[in-house]
Amino acid sequence: MTSQIDAQETELLQTRLSARLAALLGEQVSALPHDITERLRVSREQAVVRARIARRHAETASASTVVALPGGLAVFGGPSAWWQRMANVLPLLVLVAGLLLIEHWTAREQVLAAADIDTVLLSDDLPPGAYADPGFAEFLKSPPP
Repeated sequence: MTSQIDAQETELLQTRLSARLAALLGEQVSALPHDITERLRVSREQAVVRARIARRHAETASASTVVALPGGLAVFGGPSAWWQRMANVLPLLVLVAGLLLIEHWTAREQVLAAADIDTVLLSDDLPPGAYADPGFAEFLKSPPP
């Protein structure tokens, strides 16, 4: 609310200042040479065109809003098609699917590695208690007879 009042006061002051400057310039225009007055006329016309364009851009910028969607998503602009909303969510879905796939793959690799170790242990001639014996590590280090 306060910013609107400040903006209105600022615009009013700018309007008054521009009116005073235009009046002062209008009084002195007769003393200027013709080529300068023509350049000033062209500059004024360009300024008016630029002001109109800026005003149009300001109107379109104020027309676009932030639309909050369910789930905490925000879409800039007016109403959009469902495929645009899906395009906003799609990267997140791909990321979550990739993370789940990586977790499944690593868990499977760990199970397969444990199964390989169990297969070697169970198919060996030594009992599993031999692997816990401290002298067994020395036996493995020694060369076979």
